Amino acid sequence: MLVLVAPGQGAQTPGFLTPWLELPGAADRVAAWSDAIGLDLVHYGTQADAEAIRDTAVAQPLLVAAGLLSVAALGDIAPDAVAGHSVGEITAAAFAGVLSDTAALALVRRRGLAMAEAAAITETGMSALLGGDPAVSVAHLEKLGLTPANVNGAGQIVAAGTMEQLAALSEDKPEGVRKVVPLKVAGAFHTSHMAPAVDKLAEAAKALTPADPKITYVSNKDGRSVSSGAEIVERLVGQVANPVRWDLCMETFTQLGATALVEVCPGGTLTGLAKRAMPGVRTLALKTPDDLDAAREVIAEHANA
Repeated sequence: MLVLVAPGQGAQTPGFLTPWLELPGAADRVAAWSDAIGLDLVHYGTQADAEAIRDTAVAQPLLVAAGLLSVAALGDIAPDAVAGHSVGEITAAAFAGVLSDTAALALVRRRGLAMAEAAAITETGMSALLGGDPAVSVAHLEKLGLTPANVNGAGQIVAAGTMEQLAALSEDKPEGVRKVVPLKVAGAFHTSHMAPAVDKLAEAAKALTPADPKITYVSNKDGRSVSSGAEIVERLVGQVANPVRWDLCMETFTQLGATALVEVCPGGTLTGLAKRAMPGVRTLALKTPDDLDAAREVIAEHANA
């Protein structure tokens, strides 16, 4: 049973799109997407520095474009289930046939702009907690006024809040937490700080005509499989201000009988979590086109099975 997953913000690095644009037709495809959404994805994916692609309004469309491009490079594939972490849910919605590639990119462009505007109201951020007991960590975060915005499983929780609250966390870690790592994001995503973005995204979603998913779509709101395209879009709107429960997604993958997990470009984060939380499941991350043959091999094995 094969699961295809898409990473969220923070996975991007300078120049990560460069090798992908060397594939036949890729540069033209990304140029067309750039024109459609009014953002030069080629420039940001090849030439822009880390600070430029940290901008929420840039990072989110760039990540969705990278995911769509890497899956297109794999050819005709049929995973058993799809899911995405944070903005990766929009990528997953396109994989599942809920949204067209163009509609997904138009939605993520609006999402990135709305969340960037919300993030500008108050200086906020996110930090990953490595290790520790989740219940102890969550209680400690709430004491500091922070939100457990991403409960990722495998001993990782991401806290979100004001920079002052995050500084206090660095000085006062929960018992058992080995390290607090600031993330390369520009705001406290998936918290009440993003509430202003929800209404704007809801307005943008009115223009969509979603289809029901063609394959199992696992929502990161609660790890539940969702069979209605309209409900998936509703969840995409609300999740900008709701915590991501990737731990529950991985529990669902396990219950579904997952035997392999492929993470689209820029892969690495979600496969790392799966290696720790889903022992025995084969994992593969698409980082560069050099990974395509190995991914095709995994996909072919599961198609034959």
